[in-house]
Amino acid sequence: MADPSSYRPRPGEIPDSPGVYRFRDEHRRVIYVGKAKSLRQRLANYFQDLANLHPRTRTMVTTAASVEWTVVSTEVEALQLEYSWIKEYDPRFNVKYRDDKSYPYLAVTMNEEFPRVQVMRGQKKKGVRYFGPYGHAWAIRDTVDLLLRVFPVRTCSAGVFKNAARTGRPCLLGYIGKCSAPCVGRITPDDHWDLADEFCDFMAGRTGTYLRRLERQMAEAAEEMEYERAARLRDDIGALKKAMEKSAVVLADATDADLIAVAEDELEAAVQIFHVRGGRVRGQRGWVTDKVEEITTGALVEHALQQLYGEESGDAVPKEVLVPALPDPVEPVQQWLTERRGSGVSLRIPQRGDKKALMETVQRNAQQALVLHKTKRASDLTTRSRALEEIAEALDLDSAPLRIECYDISHLQGDDVVASMVVFEDGLARKSEYRRFQIKGFEGQDDVRSMHEVITRRFRRYLAEKEKTGEWADGEDLTDGDRPTTGADTTETGAAPTETGAAPTENRAAPTHGPALADEPALTDGPALKDDDGRPKRFAYPPQLVVVDGGQPQVAAAQRALDDLGIDDIAVCGLAKRLEEVWLPREDDPVVLPRTSEGLYLLQRVRDEAHRFAITYQRAKRAKRFRSSPLDDVPGLGETRKQALIKHFGSVKKLRSATIDQICEVPGIGRKTAETVAVALAGATPAAPAVNTATGEIMDDDDGAPETTADAPGEPVTAGTPDERRGQER
Repeated sequence: MADPSSYRPRPGEIPDSPGVYRFRDEHRRVIYVGKAKSLRQRLANYFQDLANLHPRTRTMVTTAASVEWTVVSTEVEALQLEYSWIKEYDPRFNVKYRDDKSYPYLAVTMNEEFPRVQVMRGQKKKGVRYFGPYGHAWAIRDTVDLLLRVFPVRTCSAGVFKNAARTGRPCLLGYIGKCSAPCVGRITPDDHWDLADEFCDFMAGRTGTYLRRLERQMAEAAEEMEYERAARLRDDIGALKKAMEKSAVVLADATDADLIAVAEDELEAAVQIFHVRGGRVRGQRGWVTDKVEEITTGALVEHALQQLYGEESGDAVPKEVLVPALPDPVEPVQQWLTERRGSGVSLRIPQRGDKKALMETVQRNAQQALVLHKTKRASDLTTRSRALEEIAEALDLDSAPLRIECYDISHLQGDDVVASMVVFEDGLARKSEYRRFQIKGFEGQDDVRSMHEVITRRFRRYLAEKEKTGEWADGEDLTDGDRPTTGADTTETGAAPTETGAAPTENRAAPTHGPALADEPALTDGPALKDDDGRPKRFAYPPQLVVVDGGQPQVAAAQRALDDLGIDDIAVCGLAKRLEEVWLPREDDPVVLPRTSEGLYLLQRVRDEAHRFAITYQRAKRAKRFRSSPLDDVPGLGETRKQALIKHFGSVKKLRSATIDQICEVPGIGRKTAETVAVALAGATPAAPAVNTATGEIMDDDDGAPETTADAPGEPVTAGTPDERRGQER
C-alpha cells in the first residue's frame, strides 16, 4: 500500500487548466483516468487526509504510485481524450460498461456493387448502413422477410451469389419474388442499388412516401382493371404495415431520439437504451457495470454517452438524447455530441408527456435488468461458496457462516417501531425462517435501544429452546420472565411471509410462547421443526453470523445483548449503508471489503432484504392502525355484522348515538349483541375529526365516512403526501 504523499506533485506544479490525468501503479499500469476543468483543483482532492476520502477512492490512491496529466485547450477535448485513454488502457478503477458487440444489427452493405441485407454483429464497417441494435436476431429476420416482398434486395452470401452467377440459375428467393436476382442479370447494378437505398429509407422511418406511392399504384391498377397487379400491390401494402406494426409509434412527429435510463445501487448500475427513429422504437440495448469508483448518476450517464457515441458520427447520433440526469457540466458533453453529429443535439431530462412516459418504461427495463443480473449472480453455487469464504476470511471466522441472520429497525418518525429478522442459509434466502418484531420495551425512536431489545428477545428464545430440549449445558436457569409459557395469549402476530414478499396477513389470536414477544410464527417443513406439543419451533437454530443494518452503535448494542445472555459463539457485524463498510464489535476502524468482493455483494443482499421486510411490516401496521374502528373491540362481532351496522347507520358516530332498540333493527343483530355494541361504544373515546391535507377541509363523520383515518377511498386523508410519508420512514 503506497502513501499518496510519496508521489504528490509539488505546490504550483499542477496547471490550473482543463486536462486529463492518469494514475499509475508501481508497475506503470494505468489504474484510473479522469478529466477535469481545473487539474489543480481536481487533483488536490485526491491528496487530502485519507480518512476524508471515499473508501473506493482511498483504495485507488493507495494502490497508485504516480500521477501524470495532459493539458488540453477545452473541456470537449478533455472528454474525447478521456474516452480514448479509457478504451486504450482499460483502467481497473474506472466504470466500464460491457461491450455490446453481441447485439445483432440489421445491416445493408451499401459499399458493395450489389448491396446485401443481412444480420451483422461485431465492429461496424465503413460504408455499411446499420439499423438496431435488436434484442434477438430472429426479430431482424422476421422484419426482413416481410419487407422483401416490396424491396427484393439480395440477402445471399458471396458464395451463393457467385455460384448462381456461374450456373445462370437464381436461388429459391429469386423464383418466389423475394429477390430481384441481380446474380443472373434480372436487374442492373444501379437499379438494385436504388432498391437497397429505398429499403434503407423505409427502415430509417420514411415510410409514408412508399405507402402513399403503393396505394396510388394500386388505385391506378384497379382503374385499368389490372386486378392481379392491384392485388399484389395490396398485399405489399399489407406487408409494409405489418412490418411497421412490429414497432408501434411511441413518439409523435416522427421524432429521432435515444432514451437512456439508469438503475443503480451502491455496488452496481444497469443502463438501458431505447433507440427511437421516426417515432418508433427501432432498437434496444443495455449493460450492467460494477461501480468501482465513487460516481453520480450524471457521471454514469456521461460514461454511457461515451460508450454509445464514441465511435459514431452523422445520423447515428440522434437529434435528441433523453437522460435521467445531466452530466456536470453538461455543456462540454452536449458540444461533443453536436460535433459528432455535425448538427445540433439536444441533451435533456424529459419533464412531461409521451417522452416522460417512455422514459419511465425504459427505467423499468433498467430496473428489471439489474434485478435479473443480481438473481443470476446469486443463483450460482460457486459464487455463493466464494462469497461465504470471503466473509469468513474478512471477519476472521473459524468457518464459513452457513446461516446468516440480519436485523433491521423500521419506524415512521418514532411511531409503529418494528424490526425484522431475515435468514440466509448457504447464501440463499430462507423465507420460512423470517421473523418480525414489535418494539415494546419503550416508546419513541431509538434504533440502538431497539436493536438491543430485538437481539435480546431473539436469543433469549434460543436459550429457552436449548433448555427445553436438554441442550443447555451450563446448568443455568432462565428467569421467569424469559421462560416460554404454555398458554395462548392474544399478543398480535402475523403469518409468515409469502415467497413474493407480500405483507404478512393478520392473525389476531395466534398463540405465542411468551407475553413479551410479538414475533411471527414459522412455516414448518415437517415434524422435525415442531415441539412435542405441535407448536412450531421459532428460534431453535442459532446463526453463525448476525448482521445488523447500521454502524458502530448498532453493532455494539447487538454484541452487548449477546454478552448479557452469555452467548459468545456467534459473530456479529454491521453493514453501514452509505459507504458499505463492515463494522465489528470493539473495533475503531471498519473492514473495507474489495469492491469486486462476492462477500460484500452477499452482505448487501442480506441487508437490503432485511430492510424490505421491516418496512413492509411497518407499513402494514400503520395501515391497520389507520383502519382501526371502535367496533373492532366488540367481542363476537365479525366483519360482516360490522359492515351491516355501518351501512345501516352511515357512520360510527351515528351508531354511538343510537338506542339499543334501533341497533336491534339491523338484520343479524340480536338484543344481547346490541347491548354489547352500545356498551363498547359508550366506553370508547370518539375520534378527532380528520382533515383533508390537500384542501384543508374537515371531514365530518356525518358525510357517511366511518370514523377512521385510513388511506382508503372515501376515507380521510392522512397527513402528508405518500412520497412525504415514504421519505419519513426508516
